Amino acid sequence: MATITLNSMEFHAYHGCLKHERKYGNTFIVTVGMTLDTAKAGASDRLADTLDYQAVYDTVKAEMEQPSRLIEHVAQRILDALNQRFPQVEHFTVRLSKLNPPLGGKVADATIEVSGGAKPQPADEQPINFF
Repeated sequence: MATITLNSMEFHAYHGCLKHERKYGNTFIVTVGMTLDTAKAGASDRLADTLDYQAVYDTVKAEMEQPSRLIEHVAQRILDALNQRFPQVEHFTVRLSKLNPPLGGKVADATIEVSGGAKPQPADEQPINFF
């Protein structure tokens, strides 16, 4: 098993409960960790034998482009879309941060982390914490 992580994908998106958030948007950072078997790719050096990072990025981008009120909803949508599109991945962790959330004071970000996989994890093989 191996871990592949796409770190700090940055998007301008329109997620939030406040009217100005939905009108002007904000900056969001997404990191996705993936646990999968890379032995075949390690031996072959062929993209067809591993996970296509561009396809993962495109999946995250498509979900970020759909406005939502809650980052919890966006993160879960990303996780669900990744699980559906990439069944070869045993476990995903999605970390979504909203930079400078409008909370009435200086706050660097509000972050949610969700994880799961299409394949059930055996009790003795807990997923790696990517963050």
